[in-house]
Amino acid sequence: MATSTEGVRPEVPAVFEHAVETLHAAQFRAEIHLEETPAPKRLAPHTHALSADIFDDKADDDPVATGRLVLLYDPAGQEAWHGEFRLVTYVRASLEPEMGSDPLLLAVGWSWMIDALNARSAPFTAASGTVTRVASEGFGGMAGELATAEIEIRASWTPLDSELTSHALAWGDALGTAAGLMPLPAGVVALPQPRTRPNR
Repeated sequence: MATSTEGVRPEVPAVFEHAVETLHAAQFRAEIHLEETPAPKRLAPHTHALSADIFDDKADDDPVATGRLVLLYDPAGQEAWHGEFRLVTYVRASLEPEMGSDPLLLAVGWSWMIDALNARSAPFTAASGTVTRVASEGFGGMAGELATAEIEIRASWTPLDSELTSHALAWGDALGTAAGLMPLPAGVVALPQPRTRPNR
């Protein structure tokens, strides 16, 4: 009698479990509020995701920056990845309207992610992505509304091994830069932040 395997999750490989552990070993700066979030299931046989927010100390409403980091693992590899692992990120941050109109903003936004990876000595290849600026200004009855600007960074890259702590830290650095946080002084180590796991 045939047995259906629909809905049965494949056994989690040890190398993927190790990669997830190294993601969670990253110690982010205190301003980054991190949590584990449900990961998309159709992109790869094994996935894991983290999300993070940075809030303005003077306001309790929307975060000034938010981000998501998704780990994909396909034991068979995927040609476009040039490897078995792939990291995918999304970062969105509010900007001053003047900065949002800077013609160099898109290239600078992309450099935040790539420079962070290089600064953390995170080995990677096949980086790709897009940077988008979003500007809003009120007219007519909404002419009195403040102009706003945002930047959205979508990037993905292939780590060259399963040690992903430096990649996670680079993602946190890029998120902090997008939020306008000053870099931590040399020698200062961020304190571990509690992780909130999603309800199962």
